Amino acid sequence: MEPQDMMAAVTDSMAERTGRTLESWVEVVQTSGLDLLDQKAVRRWLKDVHGVPQNSQWAIAFAAAEAAGWERPSTEGYADQLFSGAKAPLRPLHDAVVELALAQGDDAEAHGRSSYIPVVRRSQFAAVAPGPRGTLRVGLRYRGSVPDDPRIAPARGFAQATHWVQLPGDTEPDAVAWLEPLLAEAYRQNG
Repeated sequence: MEPQDMMAAVTDSMAERTGRTLESWVEVVQTSGLDLLDQKAVRRWLKDVHGVPQNSQWAIAFAAAEAAGWERPSTEGYADQLFSGAKAPLRPLHDAVVELALAQGDDAEAHGRSSYIPVVRRSQFAAVAPGPRGTLRVGLRYRGSVPDDPRIAPARGFAQATHWVQLPGDTEPDAVAWLEPLLAEAYRQNG
């Protein structure tokens, strides 16, 4: 399911699940005194004060921010935010890994998120983000067999990934070709 389809499904069933339409919830948020551009604070408030389910929280916070003039960044814009400041040196490495993931097939697309860049086929098969201690984290989603490679490890709570690789920050962007079979298998399993 595409992100816009999921948002439409959540919006269409919101009144049934929460007792209010999306438009009604946006009005409630607008009169709350919250900073409408702070989507995290809006989601927390919706949960804590109104008991709104998670997917509805995201839809309401997103719609309230848009009503306040926020525009969703492009994938490139999200990557610019992720790899700014001290993390800027990781950007060429990120770009090389995302390019390799996108090369797995014509149906692969990079999307934007505030904390990682997912690469999606029918479902997400890879995710790339700054990792701990100056590394680049590459998440891989396997639904079946996992490639036998000592460089991958089970992932813990990262972007739908079942496994991940931590690339040292000083890895040259042209030295990521060894990831290709790992990405190819994740791509195959998520088609």
